[in-house]
Parts: sequence; C-alpha cells; structure tokens
Amino acid sequence: MAAAFTRPSRLLAMVAGIMLAAGLAGAAKADTVTVSVDEARIMKLPDNVATIVIGNPLIADATLQSGGVLVLTGKGFGSTNMLALNRSGKIILDTTVQVTGPTSADMVVVYKGVERESYSCAPECEKRLTLGDSMTYFGNILGQSGARMGGGGGSGGGAAPAAR
Repeated sequence: MAAAFTRPSRLLAMVAGIMLAAGLAGAAKADTVTVSVDEARIMKLPDNVATIVIGNPLIADATLQSGGVLVLTGKGFGSTNMLALNRSGKIILDTTVQVTGPTSADMVVVYKGVERESYSCAPECEKRLTLGDSMTYFGNILGQSGARMGGGGGSGGGAAPAAR
C-alpha cells in the first residue's frame, strides 16, 4: 500500500516543480474584472503589490493607493490585461479587464441616420459626453465641458507657438 501512495506523491511533486519552474504557479489568475467606461471600481490587492501594469492604457487605467487599494477606471471599450507585481518583480496577479458600455438607467441614445447622440434623462434630458457618439456631437460637448472647467476648447489643442 505504501508504494501506491509514493508514486502519486512523486508525480505530484514533479508536476508542482515543473509548474514552479515555468512560473505558472506563482501568479494568481483571477476571473475577468468588468468595469463600465467612464466609471471606476475599487479593488483590494495584497499589501505587497508595488507595480500595476495595464496592457492597453486606452482601454483601462489603474492607480495603486496605499494599503493595496487599486482604483480601476474604464477608459474605452474592449478587453486588456492587468498585472500586479511585487517589489522583486514577481507577478502576483494576472487578470483580464473587460470594459463595457455605460450602464446608467437614465441614458437615452438617439440615432439620426448614422449619427449618434447620448443624453442623461433624470429627470430632464441633458446632453451627455459618451464614447461612441458622433464626432461633431462629442466635440461640441467636450468643448463646452473644457470651457466650463477653464481649459479652453477642451481638445487640448490650439495653435502651436511660432518658432523664433
């Protein structure tokens, strides 16, 4: 009987050794994390996380706070990966971040042919800056928002200074 238990133990030890050598057992693979575009989600990570890496920063952004608190923000539609590393560079977490469309119950989308406009209707409808709206509509709202916030046109542009 003892021999019957020895072989599986050796086999398990060998498989575990191969996994460690390949780096597969070191990183925790979590389920997909879902966040809506233009929304943030708070996640609690282990205290020893030192670095966060986002595969595509156009899809998601992450900010690591003290105590292992992570603020994950949806930037654009799609899917990317997120890695959490400790101070020695070992991967502690390897997960997929899925960014979906807005989930607000008060959102109304109006299609004018191929042009799209979004509104927040709670209780009255107001124009809403939403990724996926037509360029003209989006640009006009972005310009108004930028002017309101003191940023001028909101496009980040303007004439380049003349060379001297």
